[in-house]
Amino acid sequence: MRLRLPAERPTRPPTGYKIAHPVLSHDGTRAGFTGVSLGGALPYGVLADAACVYGRRHRPPARLCDCGFHCVHERAAAEAMLCTAEHRTAVLLEVSVLGAYIRFERGFRYARQRVRTATVGPCACGAPAAALADAGWGRPGRLALAPSCAGCARGRTSLTLAAFARLAGDGLRVAAVGRAPWPEAGPGVPGGPGDEGGAGTEGLGVPELAAEAALLQARLDWFQTQLARLGERGPGGPGQG
Repeated sequence: MRLRLPAERPTRPPTGYKIAHPVLSHDGTRAGFTGVSLGGALPYGVLADAACVYGRRHRPPARLCDCGFHCVHERAAAEAMLCTAEHRTAVLLEVSVLGAYIRFERGFRYARQRVRTATVGPCACGAPAAALADAGWGRPGRLALAPSCAGCARGRTSLTLAAFARLAGDGLRVAAVGRAPWPEAGPGVPGGPGDEGGAGTEGLGVPELAAEAALLQARLDWFQTQLARLGERGPGGPGQG
């Protein structure tokens, strides 16, 4: 005999967390998300109903199928998924679990959801994201977007975070977070107490300092190129009344 858990009747929808890639419709009029696993072929909006990815006619979440939306209980568990290389450009979603659901040890599989907030990580260059820009891939009819600063978004199809929230609709809130701060110098940290031969007083090692120097040099090269172009135009160039 199989034991079944008692039916739950919560007074308010449970909250869950997941990661997804933001997407923009090919005509630029609608915004939404696409999953990072099996359901990635079926983009969804802020308020959406699940469909069986295998094309079966049952209603998700069926007990003998993997269909339905998925999320985890803990925010930290969803954030940990962002560490993998293929998920670095995904965003963190906080969702309300609606309709029928099946509870598991780590999360839910469920029939309907509302995305309440989308948290956007930093640009690939390390700067806080100011926009969501063309990520270089997509789904049929959907252009995938990735977090980008204003400088890196130049020349690419992009949306500000506010514009993405407006196109997505249904009260979605979109926020950006910066790069995680470096740990303060302390025992065992290069440059901290007990490490007189460390790399400095800021707690950064040689690889980190080299990366920062390369980033600063790249930005300096860009500014020098822009100044050179302005110099070539001369006093009578565009913008000189």
